[in-house]
Amino acid sequence: MLKSRAGKQAWRRRSPAGAVRKAQPPGSVAVAPVVSVVIPVVNERRTIAQVIRQAFAVHRNTEVIVVANGTTDGSGKIAESLGARVLYYPEPLGHDVGRSIGAKEAKGSIVLFTDGDIVISFKDMVPLVKAVENGVDIALNSYLGPVDKMSVHGVVLAKHALNIALSRPELKGASMTAIPHALSRKALEAIGHEHLAVPPKAQAVGICRGLDVRAVHYIDVGRTNRIRRRRQGGDPLEGLIVGDHLEALEWYVRATSERGKKPDLTRVREIVR
Repeated sequence: MLKSRAGKQAWRRRSPAGAVRKAQPPGSVAVAPVVSVVIPVVNERRTIAQVIRQAFAVHRNTEVIVVANGTTDGSGKIAESLGARVLYYPEPLGHDVGRSIGAKEAKGSIVLFTDGDIVISFKDMVPLVKAVENGVDIALNSYLGPVDKMSVHGVVLAKHALNIALSRPELKGASMTAIPHALSRKALEAIGHEHLAVPPKAQAVGICRGLDVRAVHYIDVGRTNRIRRRRQGGDPLEGLIVGDHLEALEWYVRATSERGKKPDLTRVREIVR
């Protein structure tokens, strides 16, 4: 799945274009969904049908929102044929921006995020939904990434460092950067859908605003990412995602104090000012 800084910046500069939706049958009565599953898609014809079927199975009252951005392989039409609500954008926006757009359109009291290129069983996503039903505001995948190496990936380090800076070290590397994760309607309103375009920043906003953020269930999404990195000869997104974490830290410092609510201990800075 493409993730694009340019896509993020373009989306921030303008309101998203109108969306194309699958029409309701004549005379049907719309029922407000409990769960909205948001799936950004760029040319995922091979997997999108399986992803959507699993998404619809997470709750008996579910809507599936597919954000088809820059898609040219018919993924959107497949999604429509399976009952998903499809939002079309001609350019690739990046999957974080896609989540932000989908969240804005979501009607459910719970919003679950996953990706169109990774098939995750509904049995692994249901615990996230149930956690939110039971009062958790942000239910995270407890996948931490590979931490048992001498040289740890920069994104893994960034996730751990951000949670420590946010005074939530028990979260370790659990992050809104990883899918799947679920938000309550309260969390979505407190964070703002626009902040979802930078997931670590959304996490910082949520924690800073007192939301109940927990790592609730382990889903190994690293296997697919490892295969993708091998094919691409490395991780082209590492710098971008680390930069997202730096943006999150900048927001947190501005929202709290110059040391992010951390004490100076024995330092007396005022003497040298």
